[in-house]
Amino acid sequence: MKKNIIYNESNELTMKKMQSNCIDLIITSPPYNIIRSEAKDRGYDLYKDGMTNNEYIKWTLRIFKDFDRILKKDNVVLYNMSYGTENPTLMSLVISDIIRESNFTLADILIWKKKNASPNNMSSNKMTRIVEYIYVFCRKDEFDTFNCNKKIVSHRKTGQANYENVFNFINAKNNDGSTDINKATFSSELVRKLTKIYAKPNSIIYDPFIGTGSTAAACLIDGHNYIGSEISKAQCEYAEKRIKPLKSQLNLF
Repeated sequence: MKKNIIYNESNELTMKKMQSNCIDLIITSPPYNIIRSEAKDRGYDLYKDGMTNNEYIKWTLRIFKDFDRILKKDNVVLYNMSYGTENPTLMSLVISDIIRESNFTLADILIWKKKNASPNNMSSNKMTRIVEYIYVFCRKDEFDTFNCNKKIVSHRKTGQANYENVFNFINAKNNDGSTDINKATFSSELVRKLTKIYAKPNSIIYDPFIGTGSTAAACLIDGHNYIGSEISKAQCEYAEKRIKPLKSQLNLF
């Protein structure tokens, strides 16, 4: 499969074309299935949240089954999820069923503190959320062996290595600029900080919900390769336009 391409199709179609064990790292933020009362504005130009909780969980488990096939040994899935006032329990239900029903388990939870919280919560009793979560999933039999770039800083007398502290708290921008076609993107700054921790040099990174291309931009800046899936033609065109100068500099046409 060609690298450094965004495929205008569902991730299920893209992953069917992939060979087994071909991806070094998966970074993504799926739709959160937040059903807002203002049904005409759910954050995307094409996709509309609206599954039942059970439908959403089954859909997620199908995606993780494909992840298990395409992800190389000892690598991880970095899954950005949050919750909404309208459906605050779904995130926890999804994480629980990924652990119970898939070949993956939860290895770590990273906290992403955004630069600002927008929109502010208008509820009288619920907090304004300025953090989101990056769930680090590894295969259950790779819990002790999955790749991480923590450096050895010293050794004990027994020979045991002491590793640097890498804190599970990341400050990064909300996004690379809000657009009308996708108001739920993360920033390339966040992706770059994540790949610094979990990606080996020249990795092939897959984003199954690549949206407006933040993962692709981050990969090109730091010398990685990307593959993306996105059902929205408008978002694919937007992403290709924004990363065209980066690809030109690297002679990737």
